[in-house]
Amino acid sequence: MIKVEGARQLIFDHTEYLEKYRINLSKGITYCLAEDIFSPISMPPFRQSAMDGYALNLTKSSTRSYSLVGEIKAGDNYNPELKKGQAVRIFTGAPVPDSAHAVVMQEKVSTNGETITIDGPVAERDNIRPVGEQIQKGGLALEKGTKLNAAAIGYLASLGISEIEVYKKPRIAVVITGDELTKAGGNLDYGKIYESNGIMLASALNGIHFTDVSTFRVADDYQSTYKVLDQAISEHDVVIITGGISVGDYDYVGSVLQDLSVEQIFYKVRQKPGKPLFFGKKGNTYIFALPGNPAAALSCFYVYVWPALQKMSGDPAIPHLASTMVKSNSNYIKKGDRAQFLKAILNENGVTILKSQGSAMLQTFALANVLVYLPEEHGDIHIGDTVQIIPLPN
Repeated sequence: MIKVEGARQLIFDHTEYLEKYRINLSKGITYCLAEDIFSPISMPPFRQSAMDGYALNLTKSSTRSYSLVGEIKAGDNYNPELKKGQAVRIFTGAPVPDSAHAVVMQEKVSTNGETITIDGPVAERDNIRPVGEQIQKGGLALEKGTKLNAAAIGYLASLGISEIEVYKKPRIAVVITGDELTKAGGNLDYGKIYESNGIMLASALNGIHFTDVSTFRVADDYQSTYKVLDQAISEHDVVIITGGISVGDYDYVGSVLQDLSVEQIFYKVRQKPGKPLFFGKKGNTYIFALPGNPAAALSCFYVYVWPALQKMSGDPAIPHLASTMVKSNSNYIKKGDRAQFLKAILNENGVTILKSQGSAMLQTFALANVLVYLPEEHGDIHIGDTVQIIPLPN
């Protein structure tokens, strides 16, 4: 068996970015840039008013009265030549005349016909956004690897950019094994359980913005397992299998992966839950075989699969294992010498380890927002101890 840290490092070392392609900017949310983007314009491209008010050609005298000679609103193509002591009414976002030294907000101005009077001092460049205040033409707008959020997309649109080069997101197959599984909504015969891993993992993938997901069901026999896995591996970038990876008489996943010439990177991790975890590769397809127990499968998904998907998609911000340390509000007796991942709730007062940590139990996982990580060498937890946590995306 391999240690947790070694398993994660092997996944990182063996996964590669997917290919690049160009998409419309409007489709770019949560994608990662595959190129540095340099601004084709200065932003703002003209001297811009930051306020509703008046643009002034300042005088050196002590007078605070100015002659009003016009108006400029946002979008106007108007650049009047103001003389000393002249002003124009101006609105937020409008171009400030080259001959104006400052903009005074309207709340500091009183008007009398064609004359305005300023209430208080005004300094040069007040309330004027200079050309290129945000970025100069040719400047680096966003770096390669930036994960695009709504603000990034709006920013690029403001620079006149309509297409971007990004890393593709993987096509993902979720393969569910187990003859004991019955689809939710149907009759539950004796000896059967409702299948939950498929919808759980598909939902987890959607929650972290991976939406090209296909789900397959496979019976517990060699031929159907071989046929489904062969198809899934040939048609997808990532295959996530749940169940069938242990060593029971009806666990066929391991032997099928071997017969399909899947390269085994590692199998079994010194952890609880999720010891029977497999990671391998065939061609350009990555294969994760997770345990069948739901809580174990979801823990392995967040700890191992999620970082791999991020790297493949060009995201450099791969979550580090348990990089955050917080105070424990719970006692916990650690059984065994394997590393452990514990479902827990984090708030401003620290982290509380939940009850019912069994690998089949999702009830407490539904409440958890972090996993507490206990490395192999870590012993029992006492209230007030500092522990490592892995934030969950929810």
